Amino acid sequence: MTQHPHAPGERSSSFTAFGMRAEATTLRPGLHVVATPIGNLGDVSFRALGTLAAAAAVLAEDTRVTKTLLAHYGITTPLTPYHEHNAEEMRPRILARLKAGESLALVSDAGTPLVSDPGFKLVQAAVAEGIPVTGVPGPSAVLAALVVAGLPTDRFFFEGFLPAKSAGRRERLEALRPVPGTLVFFESPRRVADMLADARDVLGDRDAAVARELTKYFENVRRGTLGELAERYAAEDAPKGEIVVLIGPPTQHAAETQAQGDDAIDAKLREALAKLSVKDAVAIVAQDTGMPRKRVYARAVALVKE
Repeated sequence: MTQHPHAPGERSSSFTAFGMRAEATTLRPGLHVVATPIGNLGDVSFRALGTLAAAAAVLAEDTRVTKTLLAHYGITTPLTPYHEHNAEEMRPRILARLKAGESLALVSDAGTPLVSDPGFKLVQAAVAEGIPVTGVPGPSAVLAALVVAGLPTDRFFFEGFLPAKSAGRRERLEALRPVPGTLVFFESPRRVADMLADARDVLGDRDAAVARELTKYFENVRRGTLGELAERYAAEDAPKGEIVVLIGPPTQHAAETQAQGDDAIDAKLREALAKLSVKDAVAIVAQDTGMPRKRVYARAVALVKE
């Protein structure tokens, strides 16, 4: 890349990396989906920097976060906010700019866009309009956590955030129980202990890992069974930073733990069914054990048929 002079007042489409100023290559018109660092600013690619520098505007989830990245690399591209609160209003305006032939870059606060952010609807709308969409790959918290967790990587399922309340969380975990691969979640620091405990109760005591502040100075990965990790986090103050929870696929040990859980549910159901209807017995046992109602109902039906 070489430097070229710019007319007075014209915005430079260059960037600085490794102490060198480089001119960005002209982008083709369309939407460019750009992955940005999840913590360490050094993880950005040259292609990503060139794309951000050459775009007519950068569509950012939080302009304050993206401004830090652009400033670090001497990029002066204008920032346009695009997030869940203004997406419905901004999407038609963005599409109009794209139809007019502009090159726009879409980023999230960290990592690869469209993972737990509103970018999907914009890409979907652009595709429907026949607007070119180009991916600029790079950092991803999901993959960064997966490769250091020590859990199977041949199959994995990304769930994102589970419901905040225990009942909804357990119900969703129950639906994920048969998945024959590593489960990957994002989680709030203040809920991680409860989430691990619910996962242990619903999935059995599987191998798991909790990755925190990946690529940052205080990066930390804890490994163990769900029960061990739940106890450790319950005994401490809520951790700080971004958290990824990974849970391994079903194992023989987890299956045995799950069977023991089913035996305990069955014992309570037999006692309740001796006095109550199936509906009432299920309600009482689900509330007493914290198990998802669907799972308790399935056990009740099986017992009635015996």
